[in-house]
Amino acid sequence: MGTALPNKHSLRSRLKTGQRPRLPGDLSSYITSSVFGEPPASSPMSCYERGELVEKIVHLAENLTLITPIGSGGTGRTYTVLIALRGYRIRRRFGRNRWIVYCDRFPASCVHFLHQLSEVTGAGIEGPDDPDPLRSFLSSKEMMIVLDNAESILDPQRMSAEDIYAVVKEPGQFNNICLCITSRISIVPPDYETLNIPTLSVSEAACDTFYHVYRRDERSDRVNSILEQLDFHPLPITLLATVAKENKWGASRLNEEWERQRTQILRTSDSNGLAAAIEHSLASLTFQGLGPDTRGPLGVITFFPQGVDGNSLDRLFPTTSNVTGILHVFCVLSLAYRNNGFVTMLAPFRGHLHPEDPKSSQLLSMIKESYFTGLSVDLYPGRPRFKKARWIASEIVNVEHLLNIFTSIDTNSDDVWDACANSLKHLYWHKKQLITLGPKIGGLPDGHRSKSECLFELL
Repeated sequence: MGTALPNKHSLRSRLKTGQRPRLPGDLSSYITSSVFGEPPASSPMSCYERGELVEKIVHLAENLTLITPIGSGGTGRTYTVLIALRGYRIRRRFGRNRWIVYCDRFPASCVHFLHQLSEVTGAGIEGPDDPDPLRSFLSSKEMMIVLDNAESILDPQRMSAEDIYAVVKEPGQFNNICLCITSRISIVPPDYETLNIPTLSVSEAACDTFYHVYRRDERSDRVNSILEQLDFHPLPITLLATVAKENKWGASRLNEEWERQRTQILRTSDSNGLAAAIEHSLASLTFQGLGPDTRGPLGVITFFPQGVDGNSLDRLFPTTSNVTGILHVFCVLSLAYRNNGFVTMLAPFRGHLHPEDPKSSQLLSMIKESYFTGLSVDLYPGRPRFKKARWIASEIVNVEHLLNIFTSIDTNSDDVWDACANSLKHLYWHKKQLITLGPKIGGLPDGHRSKSECLFELL
């Protein structure tokens, strides 16, 4: 559970009395200092609800364990590691011998990596083109080395990936080194301790993060609702708070702008922004290697709030070859994740990659027809085909979203409204519940051919 940041007056008073100031997220034992080798990366987000992760990293580092923090862009991998790296216990363990190498700041080659490693650690070896000259230095003392955003050089689709992979692993072969590799890509060496960096798991931590940037004392349920719609993802929460603060929006105005723009609010040109984090993954050779048709399945996942059912891929993607492999790569790149049998995506990513015109996607149009066909089966309990419609019970959120979108853009389509009526019939048998389409159905003209049928099923 997150805790509020201490203000400057309370920090001063604690320092005067000799008390150690407490950092957010119960990080009181991690008093920050600079990391030698390079200036620390700046981060816009606070470290609420990261105390356990920092403690885990510190414990593993103290035992010289190899560590790999994995997470999607914007979850705070670098920031969490930096908190540990600058903290008192790591400073006490390694002294000045702790460094961070930013792998996305140099070309992906063995020579460039070795040169950067030598320069950052102060090994003093000019232009090494193989690990041999560095081995004497690397084995000379205990040290902690962080390779940040290592997917930039370890992308398995690079022609030199195998060679770079072997060279990058080299420092971890010494029993005096704690090597920490942060990455978006979940393919990591088997002997590394993997730490998944998640989104914020509770609304209180998300609120603390938001209001730390927003700088307003009053809290609002409207803001809480928006943060929940952002899946409690740290980066978009921070961006939203920054935009609201810079525009001097109160909670009501922020809610109005969110209802009007949604994730468009988060589209900034900042290199630390959400778009940059997503595009970094899309630019990887692993993603590009999937081929030109990859954006199709990606657009489908972003369209559906629940994602796609992992057990219905053949039905949903009959013309897409190796769709299982494609979705696996999405998960490897931390673009998507598996949840209760579905391959889905975090809400901020969906908002950024969502197809602006659903009708323009041939693949989505085919999947729409697949859903509509599935809803048109017989409604006679006891018959074999009746049981096939039970899938609606687990996909009602997807069905409602699909119908809500297409009843808006295809208002006069008989097929869309027939599918709407059929969905209500199946819900009656398979999962009775209120649906969000009620007001839209009630607002149809009295003469609309589907209004009476839909209202009858709705009632």
